Parts: sequence; structure tokens; C-alpha cells
Amino acid sequence: MAEVLVLVDHVDGEVKKVTTELLTAARRLGEPSAVWVGDGAEEGVARLAEFGAAKVYVASGELNDYVTAPTAELLAKLARDAEAAAVLVSATAQNKEIAGRLAVKLDSGVLTDVVDVDADAVAEHSVFGGAVVTHARVRTGAPVIAVRPNSIPAAPAETPGEAIRESVAVELSDTARAARVVERVKQEQGARPELTEAAIVVSGGRGVGSDDFSVVENLADSLGAAVGASRAAVDSGWYPNQFQVGQTGKTVAPQLYIALGISGAIQHRAGMQTSKSIVAVNKDPEAPIFELSDFGVIGDLHKVAPQLTEEINRRK
Repeated sequence: MAEVLVLVDHVDGEVKKVTTELLTAARRLGEPSAVWVGDGAEEGVARLAEFGAAKVYVASGELNDYVTAPTAELLAKLARDAEAAAVLVSATAQNKEIAGRLAVKLDSGVLTDVVDVDADAVAEHSVFGGAVVTHARVRTGAPVIAVRPNSIPAAPAETPGEAIRESVAVELSDTARAARVVERVKQEQGARPELTEAAIVVSGGRGVGSDDFSVVENLADSLGAAVGASRAAVDSGWYPNQFQVGQTGKTVAPQLYIALGISGAIQHRAGMQTSKSIVAVNKDPEAPIFELSDFGVIGDLHKVAPQLTEEINRRK
């Protein structure tokens, strides 16, 4: 069975959820082999094996000092040596650049923002805010596929084994060494879960009315949830853009999504419509978000959300 390379997303040795989704998709195409760039692989190998990785290529050392170009060169070398059937990466801004560089090196094609892939490497795309579904495949060479986070449900392998760890190195070109990381600043991790990893997300929109997002944050904290924001709230400067949910923000698929004061424009719906359960609070009974929600409350979020927060805290 041909190898399928999966570039691992990790933070301090912890494998991110999107990688388990990629490994799930990779099992449809062949035998998954994970590619770990950076330190901390010791903690992550068992997790990768749980989702079907038969081998984990580990490249640390010098590659830590660079960004995208060296990773593309490493993946190209591994793909050629293993005659890989495909290479899967998450569709983050950085990894999409890696995917483009890699496709050029392999003389193959790249498919980005993929939401599903079948056993024949036919990729599915959701475009125009989810209004249209398209399918595409690469005709020449090993396809490089960038999969949108939270689009493919992660499923552990039926009979996981122990992954073989193999240290790898690549001779970097002068071009790959052109851009170097000169400093790293570690962002302090708050008590809330990361937005794309959270099981519960509470988002605020234009209806919040100001940069005082405490009504959203208090409800999120009572549920142990992540906080999100609509594009309208972010564009108004009410909340940082790294918390934007939507077509031009992050895609989430939590077990529970609570939309406070969000009308449900197609741009926002594209980033959260695959949530398992959706609860909406909006004063406008005609708001499009109610077409998508499982439960809806027509009312002022500044009255509804505090009552909900109080009741949740009372029942803890």
C-alpha cells in the first residue's frame, strides 16, 4: 500500500485535532505516514499511531530556524523517496504556502480548502459560502491536498499499531535558507480552549453593540467554551481578528455553537454550519441564522445571555 504523507500540526508536543482529521482522510488513500517538523515528537507519536500513522518521520534541528521553504523541500524529498500517493496538510495560511511550493517541486497539482476527499483522491470543495459543492482531482503526479480544519470527522484506526519513528534530514538549498526565524515570542495561553479545537463555541456579532464582549465571554466561561466573533464584530474593532469565525476567518465544528446577536450572513455560516447543535439568540425573528439553528431565542442577547449564564452557574 502506497504511503500518504501527512504534515503534523502540533504545539509543544501536543498534536492538534486537524492532524487527526488528516490521518483519517489519509487512510482512505493509502498507508498514512506522519511528518513531524520541530521538537516534541516523543509526546506525539502514540497519538499519531492511534489514528493510523504507521511511520513518523521526525525532522528537528535546523528546520526549526526556518518557516515554509525548508518544510516544502523536506516533504518533496520524502514524497520522492517513498513514492507517496499523496501529501496532506491543513489549510492554514502557512501550510497552503508549503503546499504550493511542494506541488511545484513535485511537478504535480495542489488542491486547497478541501472539505472532503475520497479513495480516488477526488477532493470536494464547498464554495460560495457553502452554496455550491465542486469536485476536483490532480491529473499528474502525487496530489498535494490542503484540507480545511473541522471538515472531516476524525476517527481512530480500527486496529492501530505502533508507529515506527524515523529521523530524517534534508540538505537545504540557499533559497530555502533566505528567510530565517530570528525570534520567537510565546503567546500566553488563556484558560479558554483554542477556537478550532473547542467542543463548545460562543460567538458574538453586531448585536453585542460595543467592544464590551463580557456578555459573550461570561457565557463562554460558564460552559468552558471558546469565544468567537462574527466579521461584523471584528471589522468594528470589538474583538481581535484571530477569533473571527467565517469564510474569511476560522472554520469551527463544535458539539455546540451559540450565536449571540449574529444575523447569519452566508460568510459567517460558511465557518460554523457543520456544528452539531446550533443555538441562536437574535432580536430579529427574520434573521437567517434561525434557518440554520436547532434552537432559537427571539430576544435581546443582553437579557437572555446573562440569565443563561446565571442558570448554568447555578446548576454546576
